[in-house]
Amino acid sequence: MTTIEAAHVGTELPPLRIRPISRTDLALFAGASGDHNPMHIDIDVARSAGLDDVFAHGMLSMAYLGRLLTDWVPQHRLRSYRVRFASITPVLGQPTATGKVVAIDEVDGECRATLELVVALADGTVTLTGDAVVAL
Repeated sequence: MTTIEAAHVGTELPPLRIRPISRTDLALFAGASGDHNPMHIDIDVARSAGLDDVFAHGMLSMAYLGRLLTDWVPQHRLRSYRVRFASITPVLGQPTATGKVVAIDEVDGECRATLELVVALADGTVTLTGDAVVAL
């Protein structure tokens, strides 16, 4: 594992591999987040919308990326974090969150790294992209 002190352009964060997303995970996240959209927990509603099954909350994948970041740097070092939702994560999908340092700059006397972030499924489908800036 690369320490933040040794970070350089090209440094890859240790990937965060998530177990397959279960219906229980979706119900628990709905309760924790307050997002009870039936598309995430009610198979009949999902099917009425033309889907085969429910799918994970996009914010759940965003939370995994947040965990990837805070596994690498303490939360107080985060300066910005944003994402773009690209595709759904189906039930039993197995996401992996990754990050890579793409720039290091000094801002107001503070050394900061810009990271590209991705969540992808085992088949390579990218479900979420983003970026973050962290103080080194």
